[in-house]
Amino acid sequence: MCEFNQTQVTQIKLLGFRGLYKFRILLFIGFLLTYIMILSGNMLIMVLVSVVDQLKIPMFFFLKHLATSDVLLTTSVLPMTLEVIIKDERQLPLVGCITQLYCFGICSYLQCFLIATMSYDRYLAICNPLRYPSLMNTHVCLQVIIWLCVFVFILLSSEMIVVYRLNYCGPNFIDHFFCDFGPIVDLSTSDTSALMLQDFFISIITIFLPFAFIIITYICILVTILKISSAYGRKKAFSTCSSHLTLVGAFYGALIIVYMTPSDDSSSYINKYRSLLYVVVSPLINPIIYSLRNHEIKTALQKTFTNFNYFVQK
Repeated sequence: MCEFNQTQVTQIKLLGFRGLYKFRILLFIGFLLTYIMILSGNMLIMVLVSVVDQLKIPMFFFLKHLATSDVLLTTSVLPMTLEVIIKDERQLPLVGCITQLYCFGICSYLQCFLIATMSYDRYLAICNPLRYPSLMNTHVCLQVIIWLCVFVFILLSSEMIVVYRLNYCGPNFIDHFFCDFGPIVDLSTSDTSALMLQDFFISIITIFLPFAFIIITYICILVTILKISSAYGRKKAFSTCSSHLTLVGAFYGALIIVYMTPSDDSSSYINKYRSLLYVVVSPLINPIIYSLRNHEIKTALQKTFTNFNYFVQK
C-alpha cells in the first residue's frame, strides 16, 4: 500500500521518442512501413508453409510458428508505438501496461524455445537421419508446440503476478515506446530484489539454456559434417542449416547487444533504442533470411508466383 502522502499509480504515461518530436511524421511513416513489411514477410512464410506441400516438414512447421510469434510480438508493440509517435505520448492503465509486457514476454520467450527446437531438428536430420522420420513427425511437432506454449505461459504468469502486486506510488511516466520489463519495475516503490532474482532464473531457463542447447547441437552437427568424406556432401549438409544458423546469430546478437552491454547513467535511454533490435529488426529480417538463403522457400515462392500469374492470365 502507498503511504498517506503518496498516490497509487493507475495510469502509465509512455513518453516515446519525445526528443524526436519534430521528426514524428518521418518516424511514423518509417515505423508504419516497417510494420507492414514485418506483417507481409512473416504472413507470407505462414501461408507458404500452410499451402505448399514441399514445405510441410518439421523445420518449416516450426518456422511458421516462429513467424506467427514475430507477428504477435510486433502487433503487441508497434500499433501503440505509432500512436505514441503521433501524440508524443500515450497514457494507458497500469493493467494494460502489464498486459502488453505479458504478451510481449510470451512471444519473446517462445521464440527462444522455437529457435532451439529448430536446431534440434537440424541435429536429428544431419546426425541421426534414420530415426528422423519417427522422432520428428507431425504429431510430435504439434505436441512440442503445445507444451512449449503451456510452459512459457506458466513461467511468465508467475512473474507477471509478482509485477502486478508491486506498489506503484511514485512517478507514472516511462521514457520508452512500450511497456518493457525494466522501466515498469523501476516505477515500483516496493522491494523488487525477489522479483529480480526470479527474473534472473527465468532468463536462464528461457534464454541461456536454449542458447547453450543450440551451441551443443551445432557442435555435434559440425563434428558430423566434418566426418563426411566428399566436399559436396559436406556443403550440402551445411546448407541445410545455414539459414537457421544465420537466424540464431541475428536473434541472439540482438539480445546480447541489449542485455549484456555495460550499463551507465544513460543506459535506460540507450536501451530504448537498442530494444528496436528485437522489437523491429529481428521480426523484419527473419523472413528475409529464409527467403534469400533457403532453397525450398525460394522454390515455393517462384512456384506460387508462377501459378498466380498463370491464373491471372487465364
